[in-house]
Amino acid sequence: YLKAYSSVTDAKKQLSAYFEFYNLKRPHSSLDKMTPDEFYYDQLPQQNKVA
Repeated sequence: YLKAYSSVTDAKKQLSAYFEFYNLKRPHSSLDKMTPDEFYYDQLPQQNKVA
């Protein structure tokens, strides 16, 4: 999975996009195959009932 980048700026840009995908948009097995946003918004109604 090594990749050559044309510049440091290019590397930062592409790595940032990948980290955003990996951490925010990719379904996580620990979240019952939901993305973090889906999991968060799915939990809101339950949190409002408890609060």
